[in-house]
Amino acid sequence: MVDHLANTEINSQRIAAVENCFGASGQPLAVPGRVLLGEGILTKECRKKPKPRIFFLFNDILVYGSIVINKRKYNSQHIIPLEDVTLETLPDTLQMKNRWMIKTSKKSFVVSAASLTERKEWISHLEECIRHLLTKTGRQPSTEHAAPWIPDKATDICMRCTQTKFSTLTRRHHCRKCGFVVCADCSRQRFLMPRLSPKPLRVCSLCYRQLLAEKKKEAEADRRQLEPIRSAIPGCEPSSGDDSDKSDDDKAEQWPADTEFYTSEVSWSSFHS
Repeated sequence: MVDHLANTEINSQRIAAVENCFGASGQPLAVPGRVLLGEGILTKECRKKPKPRIFFLFNDILVYGSIVINKRKYNSQHIIPLEDVTLETLPDTLQMKNRWMIKTSKKSFVVSAASLTERKEWISHLEECIRHLLTKTGRQPSTEHAAPWIPDKATDICMRCTQTKFSTLTRRHHCRKCGFVVCADCSRQRFLMPRLSPKPLRVCSLCYRQLLAEKKKEAEADRRQLEPIRSAIPGCEPSSGDDSDKSDDDKAEQWPADTEFYTSEVSWSSFHS
C-alpha cells in the first residue's frame, strides 16, 4: 500500500484534479487518509452497448464516470466502497477482451482493459486494497452480489417466456434480481429488495415467486422463534398492524469514433507509487 502518500501535497493535488473534472455534479472525494492509487479508461458493458468509462482507484473506494472530454470533464459519477467489492475474471468474447466482473451488493458489471497486462494491474491493485481494508475492519468478504444486467443485444426474445419478440414497440426490461432481459408481461411484479433500493423494483415472474417463497419461509422462522416468548408471557396475544438506477447510456460524450482501444503498446491506465 502507499499510505506514505496520504498526507502529501501531490496526493491532494491529484484528488483535487479528479474533483475538478467531475465539477458540481460529483461528490467531494478528499477525506483524511484517502489516497489516489491509479486511474485509467476501461470499457464497461452497458445495457445498450460497451462504452469507455474513466475509473479512479482510491485506497478505500472505486470511482467511475462517463467521459465528456477526456482529462477535462466527466459526469455520472459512481462511488463504490471497496469493502463491498469482489472480482471475477472472465473469458474474452468477440467484442471484448481482457474482461472481468466487478461485483457488489447493489450493482455488478463487466469491464475490460486495453491489454492483458493492464487487466492484471487493475485486479492486483484492487485485490490488495480490498484485503487491506478487510484486515483493518475485521469484516468478511461480501458473499451477496447483485446480478449483472444482460445487455439488450444479447437476445431478441424474452428470456423467460421465450415467445415475445422485442421490437421498436415491444420494449426490453430487466429483472433486478436475475438480470435477465424480459418482456412486460413477464415482469409485471414489483418486489422490495432493501439491499438494492428503498423502493419496490421490477422482477420477472420466476424471481417473484422465488422471492415470495423466501419471504414466507423467513416469516415462518420468525414466528416459530417468537412462540416460546409469547407463551411465557401471560395474556400475550399476537396483534396485527396495519431504490433506481439511472441509466447513463444517453449522456453526452465526446469519444473519437476512430480510436482503437485494443491497440498494442498503448497504455490506457496508470498507477501511482
